[in-house]
Parts: sequence; structure tokens; C-alpha cells
Amino acid sequence: MTRWPLPEPMRRALDEAARARDLGEVPVGAVVVKGGQVIAAAHNAPRGTCDPTAHAEILAIRAAAAQLGRDRLDGCDLWVTLEPCAMCAGAIVHARIDRVYYAAADPKGGAVEHGGRVFAQPTCLHRPEVYTGMGEAESANLLRTFFRERR
Repeated sequence: MTRWPLPEPMRRALDEAARARDLGEVPVGAVVVKGGQVIAAAHNAPRGTCDPTAHAEILAIRAAAAQLGRDRLDGCDLWVTLEPCAMCAGAIVHARIDRVYYAAADPKGGAVEHGGRVFAQPTCLHRPEVYTGMGEAESANLLRTFFRERR
């Protein structure tokens, strides 16, 4: 079986997830790409910031919006290591992100393919293209190991 290298944005997101793990945060990382260039990268930080909204996706979206000087991120892609939750999916919609790439599915907390399926709702204002599975094994392993060590 041939293993293809991961696209650089997913590699960066996985590196961010490892940083989160090293800080005692749930290992999730995200990057925003525009024109083939990473313009923002972040990892989960709710515990360290005492902010329950400090998910990797939210932090990366905020940083990208600041970098571009605008609230809409049309023309941008989000690469994240775990299926976004409902809060993050809502932020993706409001930011008007073009494409979302996520590594591992999250049957318990995800809201793209699971749970509320935010992008599929008739009231959804914007529907990004969604691609899954790149980096899934590495992301799932980071998460499993993190939670196993805490039990």
C-alpha cells in the first residue's frame, strides 16, 4: 500500500494539535489557508486561556480575520484535525470559509457529519465544501493517547 504524504496544511494542523497536547489541552489544531499560503495557525487553548470558546478553529479564524483585516474569509480554506463542533461550524459559516478539510470524525461532538450537521440545515447561511480523512489515523491516535493517559 502506498502512503502519500499529507498536504502541508494538514501537517501544520497536526503539529498544532501536538502543541496543544504538550500544554495539556485536547490535541486539536487548525490552520487557515488563502492562496495556497497558511495565514493563521492555532491549537485548542480553553484551559490555558480560561475561555471555553478557545477551540483551534475559532482561534485560527480570529487570527486569519485579523491578518486579512476583514470579517469574511471567502477565498480561504480551513484545515483542522477533528470534525468541528456546532460552535466552530457556526463560526465557519459566518466567516464564509470556502472549504473545510478535517482529519478525524467526531461521532460524539462533531456537527458536520454527526450531531446537528450544521452545514446541511436549511437555515444555514453558507455551505462550505467539506473534505475528510486526510491525517485521520494520526489525529485519532493523538486524541486516543491523550484521553487514555488521563483516565
